[in-house]
Amino acid sequence: MKRIFKEHLTVSQFFTGFFVFAFLVAFCFAAGYPYIIPLIMLFISLQLFFVQKARRSMLLNLGFLLTLLVFLAHAVVQWGQWSPYYIPVPVIGMLTVLLFNDLELMFIMVLLSSWILTLVVGGDVSMLVIYFMGSLVGSYSVKDSRRIATIINAGLSVAVVQILCAMILTGDTAFISLKEFSQDYIKPFVISGFMAAAFTMITLKAFEKLFDVVTNFTLLELSDFNQPLLKQMILEAPGTYHHSLIVGNLSEAAADAIGADALLTRVGAYYHDIGKMDKAEYFTENQLAESNKHDDLEASVSKLVIINHVKNGIELARKHKLNKKIVDFIPQHHGTSLTYYFYQKAIEDAEDPSTVDESNYRYPGPKPQNKETAIVLLADSVEAATRALAEPTPKKIEELVRKIINNKFIDGQLDECNLTLKEIDQIARIFTKVLSAMYHTRVKYPEKKGNGD
Repeated sequence: MKRIFKEHLTVSQFFTGFFVFAFLVAFCFAAGYPYIIPLIMLFISLQLFFVQKARRSMLLNLGFLLTLLVFLAHAVVQWGQWSPYYIPVPVIGMLTVLLFNDLELMFIMVLLSSWILTLVVGGDVSMLVIYFMGSLVGSYSVKDSRRIATIINAGLSVAVVQILCAMILTGDTAFISLKEFSQDYIKPFVISGFMAAAFTMITLKAFEKLFDVVTNFTLLELSDFNQPLLKQMILEAPGTYHHSLIVGNLSEAAADAIGADALLTRVGAYYHDIGKMDKAEYFTENQLAESNKHDDLEASVSKLVIINHVKNGIELARKHKLNKKIVDFIPQHHGTSLTYYFYQKAIEDAEDPSTVDESNYRYPGPKPQNKETAIVLLADSVEAATRALAEPTPKKIEELVRKIINNKFIDGQLDECNLTLKEIDQIARIFTKVLSAMYHTRVKYPEKKGNGD
């Protein structure tokens, strides 16, 4: 038990989960529903928690969604005269895939919500299948959705699939009139389909804030160049802004190639260097004059200025209430890398080089924890180095890209993310292709000579 608390749960989360489970058991007892409902929710939670290593808060969030669905079904059964097919069951699967972007988790939630609702309303296997198929189609329809219209179309798809399932599975459809079939099935399914779409759109932002997750819709808002932070960067650190755009393009292409979250990676890259706005003139890409601000500073002071852009960036991101997933890109895009230039300068300036501690010249970390932040770490280093190449031919770019990625790998910066060697090779190839197109040597056109020449 002690190990569980240490590695997975806080005490407050444990007691919150226990309270939710106990409350659901008491509710089922009072309402006369089978105890298998809270028990199966508990067993599924344990499966996700220990086997699939689900995040601590995710289980409470999913349990909360299912509990709301149980209460809604109870209200329909006890206080309404409506058909249970009016209940917008697909909203659970649609919200799950939009909030957590996990198809396996979505499938579990769709199956669980369909089964629980069938038990609550006293339905049969046909009802379970109808709920399940409608929810599954609706959930797959909103996968990677970036437009509201997609959610509306998903609601229509839910209605069509549920009607078709009813025609196939309900035995009495051949013996009832079209009017009765329309009243018993078509009308409820059409309404529930569009209710599922409406509830998803209305509650998505609220659940996003409540569960502290970020959806594609919010990421698209953050990618708008009219966002206050991005507009501020254009004015105060234009070189960093341009660098962030290129890193964003590089990172998105690499993420898409290996199946990572491309939109999250691009947006994270846009904001990874916002801390440089505090002292923009101390960073090479923003220095317009020939002189370097660090020429008159000791190496120990220069490295503090450089390393502090991570701390400043985190503070600025939190001030603007950016989601944690975006904030994570700020410290993790450097990991615990060495500020090599100032470390070497400190060794050269020191009377006794052995007194220079390498750890004092490393970023505080943490190292990248996922594929998205790891890609930005690599893209950040590769783009800056390529810009400094005198003659950026494709061959030179490829050699530089692989050298930098190899150095990051040897330095252990990729140890804590789940990138495979095959994926790292794919990333290197994508970086080479994109950078070669950006920085290839242009043809020098001859100057136009005058008539007298």
